[in-house]
Amino acid sequence: MKIILNARLLVLTAVVAFAIAACNTKTLSTDSDQNPASQLSATPTDCRTIEHEAGETEVCGQPQRIVVLGSYVLEPLLALDVQPIGYAEYVAFHQGDYTDPSQQIPYLGDLMAPPLANVGTASQPSIEAIIEAQPDLILAAEFINAGEYDTLSRIAPTLLLDYDEPEQSLSAIALATNRIEQADQLLTQTAQQLEEAQAIFASLAATHPKVALLSPSDLQNIQVITNSASHCGSLIEELGFQLVFPPGLNNDDSSPSAPISLESLPQLNDADIVILLGYNFSDFKSLGSVDRFEEHQLSKLKQAWEENAIAQSLDASQAGRAYFIPGYLCAGLPGPIGTELYLEELKEQLLSSHEGTD
Repeated sequence: MKIILNARLLVLTAVVAFAIAACNTKTLSTDSDQNPASQLSATPTDCRTIEHEAGETEVCGQPQRIVVLGSYVLEPLLALDVQPIGYAEYVAFHQGDYTDPSQQIPYLGDLMAPPLANVGTASQPSIEAIIEAQPDLILAAEFINAGEYDTLSRIAPTLLLDYDEPEQSLSAIALATNRIEQADQLLTQTAQQLEEAQAIFASLAATHPKVALLSPSDLQNIQVITNSASHCGSLIEELGFQLVFPPGLNNDDSSPSAPISLESLPQLNDADIVILLGYNFSDFKSLGSVDRFEEHQLSKLKQAWEENAIAQSLDASQAGRAYFIPGYLCAGLPGPIGTELYLEELKEQLLSSHEGTD
């Protein structure tokens, strides 16, 4: 079996090498005015060495053909007002190229200009599609694409970014795209938004400080966020709330969440607020356009929660303080755009309910 796998690996390597060589030959024979990637590679001026999770990568000139693997790295690129030419979503919400991103890519599609090549999913990128796109820069997440780094870096300069360090990732992308000043402005703006939100939530955090932050796909698969290692959890804590979880769970553990059973939910009854970061990564045919994304992600979970006696026995549920937010919003978009959207969603749901009880 090992011999067969090694043989397949050699064949794949040979195919990739041949395809890259073919693309390079095609690029060299293309008029440089029609192919900015070729023009950049022919005149390697203004080069920057960028540190990332796989080491150091040199990027020269102004990248024009950027392929992005995952919303985590797409978000900071768009925040810097830079457009990609190829994209791989974490989950295959859409099949085929993105001809109408506003209806095909959750939350970020309105910021994107078609056409946009679909290069697979972030965890299973299509090497063939990436080569076809002829990128001059590839952006990916280390925790998903470390295994593809060598292959990707043979196609174009590739940055592997750390999901847990969104500010660091923003800075790396800004350096690669010559947007350092814009990145500094974004970081300042996000800090100001958080400071303003802290003031807005101060009253609620004082009277209802304890939050149970759950991440369920359904009531049989529930994760409880236990510490600020999660972007979703860290923002809740920065707003002045305290995360609660069942006794015996260690919030100092490196893992940001832990599984709990439906039957153990009553152990969270001291929570003043329950926030359910729901997700549904199946049945994509029923999604249609992203206008229905929130409904697609949350409708089944809401129904299950409302019909379950254990869930409804919690004091927070009985007080009307159980809230539903798509987990994709904070987990998939931990940068400046997602942070703003997450804060706005928290304000809309938690504060409107709190004001109604005053």
